[in-house]
Amino acid sequence: MIILGISALYHDAAAALVVDGEIIAAAQEERFTRVKHDLNMPVNAMLYCLKEGNLQDKKIDKVVFYDNPFLILDRFLKNVCALGQNSWDLINRSFNTMFSKKIWIQNAISSVIGDKMKEQKIYIAEHHISHAASAFYPSPFDQAVIVTVDGVGEWATTTVGLGVNNKIEILKQINYPHSLGMLYSAFTFFCGFKVNSGEYKFMGLAPYGQPVYYEKIKQNIIDIKPDGSYRLNLEYFDYQNGRTMIGPAFEKLFDGPRREFESPISKREMDIAASVQKVLEEVLLLMAKDASKTAGSLVKNLVLAGGVALNCVANGKIYKEKIFERVWIQPAAGDAGGALGSALYLSHHVFGEHCKKTGGDLQKGSYLGPSYNESEIRDFLENSGYPYHKYKDIKERNYNIASALNDGKVIGLFQGRMEFGPRALGNRSIIGDARSPQMQSRMNLKIKYRESFRPFAPSVLREKVNEYFELDEASPYMLLVANVNQDRRIPFDIDEQLKKGTNMLPIVNKARSDIPAVTHVDYSARIQTVSDKDNAPYHGLLKYFEDMTGCAVIVNTSFNVRGEPIVCSPKEAYNCFMRTDMDILVLENFLLYKEEQPEFKENENWRDKYELD
Repeated sequence: MIILGISALYHDAAAALVVDGEIIAAAQEERFTRVKHDLNMPVNAMLYCLKEGNLQDKKIDKVVFYDNPFLILDRFLKNVCALGQNSWDLINRSFNTMFSKKIWIQNAISSVIGDKMKEQKIYIAEHHISHAASAFYPSPFDQAVIVTVDGVGEWATTTVGLGVNNKIEILKQINYPHSLGMLYSAFTFFCGFKVNSGEYKFMGLAPYGQPVYYEKIKQNIIDIKPDGSYRLNLEYFDYQNGRTMIGPAFEKLFDGPRREFESPISKREMDIAASVQKVLEEVLLLMAKDASKTAGSLVKNLVLAGGVALNCVANGKIYKEKIFERVWIQPAAGDAGGALGSALYLSHHVFGEHCKKTGGDLQKGSYLGPSYNESEIRDFLENSGYPYHKYKDIKERNYNIASALNDGKVIGLFQGRMEFGPRALGNRSIIGDARSPQMQSRMNLKIKYRESFRPFAPSVLREKVNEYFELDEASPYMLLVANVNQDRRIPFDIDEQLKKGTNMLPIVNKARSDIPAVTHVDYSARIQTVSDKDNAPYHGLLKYFEDMTGCAVIVNTSFNVRGEPIVCSPKEAYNCFMRTDMDILVLENFLLYKEEQPEFKENENWRDKYELD
């Protein structure tokens, strides 16, 4: 059975292909259109999935959309009725999209692939069911508690469910307008970052602050129950009215107007970020504990999805509490993952396709996007006139990359299939030496063109992770945060540094461990473990680097600059390489050195096409 899953029309549109229950391909539309978080119908992603599945001469059995448009319409109309005469902002913002696109989703899909469909009927799966399926079916578990948390689906904003073999059941849910995702996004907005893309920045800011607003938030903004359920005080918000995220009372409660986009970050924003992060972790921990009681002692596994599941700091706290024996998180936990989840739900729950658990997960390392072969890359380089060095095999290539890393070079690494989800996992990555005290600020300011406080993640050999971090579990998808081991830390007083001002660059440049480029100010790190099974070429590179230096850790950040999606093609990789201070570009077994490249001529305003996130 060939099933195509689609998510679109909110943010992070994507498509995924599942054949006989196996994940074949998945990709986000933004990677093809170069529009970050592209919400439009994922035409390019859909066509890619069909090509990857070799379906040129075959028909798709089923097509499924990740949302129920009629339940979304139900929420919209009831919200309008509740607002009465105050509903015009909501109507003006949403009416056209609701009635011209979402209700007619079948027509939009048929216009792209109608000739490839066996039947014109489009199946629909509810939003949080899609999230739940994306977490449960690819996980290693036959039984698991499922927790999904995001802004809003149709009505649900938070669900707790149970997955057993092929079936998923939702046990509890919290409905709009009460939303943990909306709460976090409201504070993200208040602190001057963009909603639906800046939340990870807000999370990264939290360790610089103290949770001094924690009690104020709990007393005024959110009422948290012992089971992790909650209600928001809507007097402080404005999203339910179709306007901005927060109301005037919100700004008054938190000592003044919101921070303007791109303006300096003050101690207030740092402390708010720390406070909100603490509240989020409290809710999720209570929810996980109650879910464990609800499911009973026989269910020892937890899976997570929804945009809030990308909060790797909270995930690390859940893991550390050992509420469940094992935890698995969908790497494309946001709306893009809904395309995959809806296809898997249709395959397993609706049509009874056996879910073939193998002991490991079925996500295939999340390497589910396009790849480019040697011939395609050679043609691109030679037709463009770009000088290159070709290595005969992966071992020779990896040795040269490891040597360059040891010399302090920053490298763009492009190999294999593109990752599905927001994290680069070694196939579309920018890598550097984790031992360098200057690497974090250099990569932030000269390569990524982003805020200096933003931390970088480590890639570490799976078999060596506990030598560097307080973690024994595999973390292949960069979704768990753990601390650097005590014996590797360098004492550091962040409060003393902050007394000197809010300029974070001196703090960033202060070494906090013997792997300073991946050690955040609170000694934490967002860890990617690399195994030979998941990604043999990347694992081999790390092994060469360890043999050469004695260090099994390197810096890994996504291959893009701020405001731009992760690169998909060799051309995009080359452009990013030449626009930045990267030293070397790796395209499979081809290596390009910056100093050998011809002058790069491009419109000086190239960044104008990308919206800063």
